[in-house]
Amino acid sequence: MRQRSEQEDGTRRYRMADAANLPKDVVLGVPILTLTGHYEVNIENYRGNVRSGQIRITGKSLEINYYTTTDMKITGKVEKIEYS
Repeated sequence: MRQRSEQEDGTRRYRMADAANLPKDVVLGVPILTLTGHYEVNIENYRGNVRSGQIRITGKSLEINYYTTTDMKITGKVEKIEYS
């Protein structure tokens, strides 16, 4: 019996969430990033770490305005967002 790769499992869950019209962030356990211009990033569904990878935000004068166990707001001059 062939084992499913993590990518295949994620794709399968994505299709199931789409077909059932369910929120993908909840089903897949992934964060939602909202970028407002170059000056504000809101991260929802954060949970202190991201189980599917890391989020790296780089820029100038970046500040964490607040964070909870699920949300975070960063302001400053956002130059790059990387997800790995």
